[in-house]
Amino acid sequence: MVRVFVSGCYDLLHAGHLQFFDEARALGDHLTVSFANEGILWSHKTRRPSLPDDHKAALLAALPMVDQVVSGDGEVQGLDFEPIFRKLRPDVLAVTEDDRYGDIKRALCDEIACRYVILPKTPPQIEPISTTEIVQRIAAPREVPLRIDFAGGWLDVPKHSRRGGFIVNCAISPKVSLHDWPYEKKAGLGGSGAWALLEGRDSVEAELNLGVGWQDPAVIRETGICVWKSGQRPQLDFKRDGSFLDGLMALVWTGSQHDTPGSVDLERDYDLIEAAGAKARQAVMEESVEMLAEAVEMSYQVQLKEGMNELSRVEGALAQKYCGGGHGGYVAVLFATRELRDAAVEINEEILSAEPWCES
Repeated sequence: MVRVFVSGCYDLLHAGHLQFFDEARALGDHLTVSFANEGILWSHKTRRPSLPDDHKAALLAALPMVDQVVSGDGEVQGLDFEPIFRKLRPDVLAVTEDDRYGDIKRALCDEIACRYVILPKTPPQIEPISTTEIVQRIAAPREVPLRIDFAGGWLDVPKHSRRGGFIVNCAISPKVSLHDWPYEKKAGLGGSGAWALLEGRDSVEAELNLGVGWQDPAVIRETGICVWKSGQRPQLDFKRDGSFLDGLMALVWTGSQHDTPGSVDLERDYDLIEAAGAKARQAVMEESVEMLAEAVEMSYQVQLKEGMNELSRVEGALAQKYCGGGHGGYVAVLFATRELRDAAVEINEEILSAEPWCES
């Protein structure tokens, strides 16, 4: 009888594990699955398992391709299975191509005359998912706000960041979910960052992988009106709950979608962007709507110089600018009073009211 041995955390079983077990079992006549026990998992990865050890053992043992389940308690990182492995002396140790501990596992196999087999990555039977991704899906929020950016946009793109620069933005309601999205798509409100967060993905990494900045997922997760330091990753300078903007914000759809990734490397006035970010920071610090309006107008001047179309002035508006960095999407409008905002919304059905959102 050829006895095959595999090891891992197997904290949350998924289809990738089952495929690996099937392929490992095909190497012999008997499959032993070893998992790191709770104490070792904490020692090696500083986290508790999602299931108690006895529940995990019962689930693994119930799989048709698994003949034996053991628990590893070895202290060596990557070799938590070593004590039971030496005791059982299997014929084959099966590992995956991306195993980080291949060298020490191979050395252990050589010592006890066990065949070391690397299973090639075969086409997945089901779309791959990791334990970390499963945990992120479980922890993903049901709904999140979108955002309005006031000033400093583009200074959150790592290659355009400036030491001493600031980005100022505000989370807004109504919120969105995977099943309820009361806004236009590709609209400059941080939708792609919100979608990644709702799906349980690392939303900052998702945005950076698109070649854009991190400000959208940063404020969507933080909520409130936020001042961020320009840099490679989000670093909050300070925030307010945004109550001084209650009843003063609105959105107007331009009629066309925008493309932020396609606009990243256009020429623009970064000195004026930095100045607008600094003024907006001071405005939030003093909770001054008038000063924030000045920063918004400075940002709008940057957009005009970049080549965006001049906007029609919304009646009663204190300031306005395109949301996001693309040519199109929504326009953010700031009013001096709630009465002016509500009047504009009432006379024009294309104008949507927006409120600051801050998690309590």
